Amino acid sequence: MKPIVFVGGGRITSALIAGLQLVKFGRRIVVHDRHAAKLQQLRRQYGITAEPDLRQAVDCAGLLIIAVRPDAVRPLLKAIMPFARRRLTVVSLAAGVPLAKLRSAIPSLRWARAMPSPVCRSGRGLTALAFDRDVTPGARAEVRKLFSRVGQVIEIPEKRFDGFTVAYSSSHGYHALATLIAAAEAIGLDLRTARTAATHALADGIDAWRKGNVPLQELLQEAATPGGTAAAVMASLDRAGYKNILQQGLRAGIRQARKNAAR
Repeated sequence: MKPIVFVGGGRITSALIAGLQLVKFGRRIVVHDRHAAKLQQLRRQYGITAEPDLRQAVDCAGLLIIAVRPDAVRPLLKAIMPFARRRLTVVSLAAGVPLAKLRSAIPSLRWARAMPSPVCRSGRGLTALAFDRDVTPGARAEVRKLFSRVGQVIEIPEKRFDGFTVAYSSSHGYHALATLIAAAEAIGLDLRTARTAATHALADGIDAWRKGNVPLQELLQEAATPGGTAAAVMASLDRAGYKNILQQGLRAGIRQARKNAAR
């Protein structure tokens, strides 16, 4: 079986390979990147096959994954176009770059989009998929199977991709955790206690909700007794515009995705 080939050896490639190694993924993985140091590090850390020649990487691929920044997609596709002749399935991980633009760049390829979370490194990721119209059922199944090895997979209409991208990011949790730790330190907790308290507030509470069958609203009422400290905290956050701030953040992300699409 031909290998999985990643074009781009950055953070999301590293996270996906780490997650695949956890489940003992047996298929050969090839990575191409312009930077030799990245390839050497990936080869040393994960035992992948490093391929510095772009054409050789594309030619050997059974499934090609484009894992470069959105602003690098156009020049990459221009470089690939002269030798992209066979009906290869290509999965783009570039946020905001639509299937129509990918297809128009190289019509001979079958295109899909994937948005995998870096949490896939632990095998508990989440990936959204969208497929172009000419991707065969067999190719769709192959793409789904690959990403399901590293976590949950959902298929959504491409028109919802930008909204999903800005809402699902693990950065929300990390940012909230860092902010809550800092706030707990500011009111007098030492760092270790602040981390313990904040981690419980976010990780353990959400994990209990996911594993149980109690509606979220009921858990909110249980955790925030009227007249209690938790209720006072939530009311203060709401008055400060907590919900509006989150919505503004998501809209900023969508604007950036649209900028990426226009490049």
